[in-house]
Amino acid sequence: MKTSGYFVTGTDTGIGKTLVSAALLHALASQGRRVAGMKPVASGAFWQDGAWRNDDVETLRALANVALPLATINPYLLQEATAPHIAAANEHKSIDLQHIEQCFAQICVEVDHIIVEGVGGFLVPLNDEHDTGDLACRLGLPVILVVGVRLGCISHALLSMQAIAAHGLSLAGWVANIVAPEMLNVQSTITSLQQRIAAPMLGCIPYLPQAATDAVQSARVAAAFLDPTLF
Repeated sequence: MKTSGYFVTGTDTGIGKTLVSAALLHALASQGRRVAGMKPVASGAFWQDGAWRNDDVETLRALANVALPLATINPYLLQEATAPHIAAANEHKSIDLQHIEQCFAQICVEVDHIIVEGVGGFLVPLNDEHDTGDLACRLGLPVILVVGVRLGCISHALLSMQAIAAHGLSLAGWVANIVAPEMLNVQSTITSLQQRIAAPMLGCIPYLPQAATDAVQSARVAAAFLDPTLF
């Protein structure tokens, strides 16, 4: 069976890419599929148990049901929580897309489904020549766009949609994630997005205040709000 999966990107950083990625992993694993997540590039690390770790990566590992080497599912872990090309330069590292492709291929041998989470928005630079959009092209997976529903998200979502199309990628759909419950006209905003994004809405995740403290449990809750055809 050929490995299938999705590339999960977002309208910005901190808008729920990990939540949606982990929710997909949970739903697929619950159906008995062999699944793993991949976070090719992660910025922001903490020291624990003798190693540098990243919260997003740890969440994806916790929801997968196939154990893989950390260096394979997260080829580039950068210590500073800043733009990856800047963090890499500060650490005298170079993010190599070919190496990421090789790790991706290794994971695909072991699983039925792979969920790849991008970093930041869709066009975040990875080095002097390539950005996250270029990486998505190389991996060739259909894209899911996570829209953090807050003021300004309509423009961010439409610009992201245009960038995905300009790269020749298939937009499988988008997920609305309520990150600012105090925002005015939330439902009208979501309706406006539905009218303008040329792809189906695959779910609307309500505000989950516990997500910051219990990412794994939040992902399990979020899975119930996603379109079951994704699984």
